[in-house]
Amino acid sequence: MSDTYLPAGMPAPAAHIDGLSQPYWDGTREGKLRIQKCRGCQSWQWGPEWICHRCHSFDLAWEEIEGKGIIYSYQRPHHPVHSALNGFGPYVAVLVELPEYGIRMVGNLLGDRLQSVPIGAAVEAVFEHHNDATPPFTLVHWKLT
Repeated sequence: MSDTYLPAGMPAPAAHIDGLSQPYWDGTREGKLRIQKCRGCQSWQWGPEWICHRCHSFDLAWEEIEGKGIIYSYQRPHHPVHSALNGFGPYVAVLVELPEYGIRMVGNLLGDRLQSVPIGAAVEAVFEHHNDATPPFTLVHWKLT
């Protein structure tokens, strides 16, 4: 049994060359969930952008948030989307709504891959560290609470 949810061989996620999502990935390494907040209109947003989705300000900051939400939707992929996932499926990918921040994030739902997935169920973020990878990285998954 592996210490990680996903099998070995998956490519390490990384910030794009422009570095926009680097604060997010740095936060995951510290076990923290960070998203952007506009300093102008105070709105939260995900995914990372150079400009505020609401007021079009360029004055965005990265803030730590509580990784608690509810399942908005899910999918149970049966076919591998990467060669490292051959024989691994199905698995559960969830769209998690974080109502306090008005955003939704995608991730894997931990647990039995054939489990019932109740829409509206409470979940919390779980950080899966891959310290032996080059470079090391951390994934955010979700678990039912």
